[in-house]
Amino acid sequence: MSVMAAADVRDELSCSICLILYTEPVMLPCGHNFCQGCIEKVLDTQEGSGAYSCPECRQEYEERPALPRNRTLGNIAERFRPTETQLGETGIFCTYCVLSPVPAAKSCLLCEASLCDTHLRGHSQSHKHILTAPTRSFGERKCPQHDELLNYYCLKDSVCICQCCGCFGDHKGHNVESLNKAFDNKKIQLRQVLEKLPIKREETERRVQRLQERRREVEEKAAGETERVTALFRDIREQLEALEMRLLSDISSHKEKISLPLTNLIRELEIKKKKLGEKMRHIEELCNMGDPFSLLKKMESEGADIWEADCRDIVGQESDDEMLRDANDMDEVLIMDPIYRGLQDIVTGTKKGLGNESIIMDTNTASMNLTISTDGKSASYSRSNSIQVYSKKSQKFQVCAQVLSTGSFNKGRHYWDVDCSKSAEWRVGVAYPSIERGGNNSLIGNNSKSWAVAHKTFLSFFMDGYIVSAAHDGKKNSLSDPHGRSEPIKQIRVYLDYEAGRLSFYELSEPIRHLHTFTATFTEPLHAAFYVGEESLTVID
Repeated sequence: MSVMAAADVRDELSCSICLILYTEPVMLPCGHNFCQGCIEKVLDTQEGSGAYSCPECRQEYEERPALPRNRTLGNIAERFRPTETQLGETGIFCTYCVLSPVPAAKSCLLCEASLCDTHLRGHSQSHKHILTAPTRSFGERKCPQHDELLNYYCLKDSVCICQCCGCFGDHKGHNVESLNKAFDNKKIQLRQVLEKLPIKREETERRVQRLQERRREVEEKAAGETERVTALFRDIREQLEALEMRLLSDISSHKEKISLPLTNLIRELEIKKKKLGEKMRHIEELCNMGDPFSLLKKMESEGADIWEADCRDIVGQESDDEMLRDANDMDEVLIMDPIYRGLQDIVTGTKKGLGNESIIMDTNTASMNLTISTDGKSASYSRSNSIQVYSKKSQKFQVCAQVLSTGSFNKGRHYWDVDCSKSAEWRVGVAYPSIERGGNNSLIGNNSKSWAVAHKTFLSFFMDGYIVSAAHDGKKNSLSDPHGRSEPIKQIRVYLDYEAGRLSFYELSEPIRHLHTFTATFTEPLHAAFYVGEESLTVID
């Protein structure tokens, strides 16, 4: 049992009159217990006053109350007495038991002395003699300036003070109350705080659970993205290895195609070389002959024009060498071009796998003051003063210079990039096909059927700025500082996760920067949407 716990139990087992452990405890009708000797002395003093009362709760009795023994409480007190007086409990001994040290039961702050049960019985019961659990720190309970007990509490400064401090010291004129009253009030405040803390703890627990759930979602998403990226790079490696094997095989085949005629020619020339050597030796033998008749007769019998034949062979060899020379043999450009085309195919396939879409602008939805390029990738603004007449069935936007894409998305993940560098005012986003085609509410972001990021230039005396905002249902959420951006957005990426209800926008800067994410439950297919206030916008493939 700790010292604090032992002190609390001792207080419960102590008589409120003598302040020591119960001796033969008896109980009044109100339920309070006292030592038999202590309560009898109190009742004796009350005799003749007309009424008897409990020293604890002041309940009155017309007749002297009976004092039944509380044997259970007495037994508990007797059992606690030897344990609470063990040396190891507090290590504080009675100041007056000099010859034989006895553990202290209480300490008197006024006397600055500790007392055992025996000396406590004869100690003054005056309210000035404040008794506490055994302590050595008497100085902490006294004012260092006036050497008086700190029996009061200054509410203004929230400190314990002595009577002198409150009357003519630093705390004069402050709101002061007794230590016991301040103690009771503080306990009430603490209980009030304690009542609120479980609610706070439950709220904190709910926040922890939400954060843990969010962390699990992030971990699961990271695991999914890790798996997807790993599979993507595995596929890229397989494609690269296949491209490498194919190109190496093509190079090897091309090499064999060129090397085979060369090998055959080399073999033929080696044979010719051998024959020429034999002829050289034969001619040398003829040249060494000393008899003219024998030489001429020998040449006549062989019947061969050796010199002319050798010359014809040499001319033929030079002709063959010229025919085999080819400036395009193992040409670097011819080898590298399949590599470039193969890598481009891999990149194109990878972008498709990541959801990159080829967006085509629909001329049937483009307003009259927009010009759509032949390939459907670019929209250019052209101001027109002529009045345009639209049929009721027209799908064209009548007021706003904007256009939708031909294709739509009703599932999956998709993204596309837009070059905005040539336009100072633009909007890029998505829209339902049921979006209004006339009126100011048809501008993407100004209605409930479209979502967009808007970019606009403003001019000031000192500098130009660019305001960027996220727009939906006529509401704008600023995405830039109050003074505007110092640089315009040049390229923007739109990322759509239809099932998850997430539409995100990114600035394609270095590094890429997240601008805004809309969350919604999409109920219709979504088309890419473009508003061009100036110049042009271009979809990047």
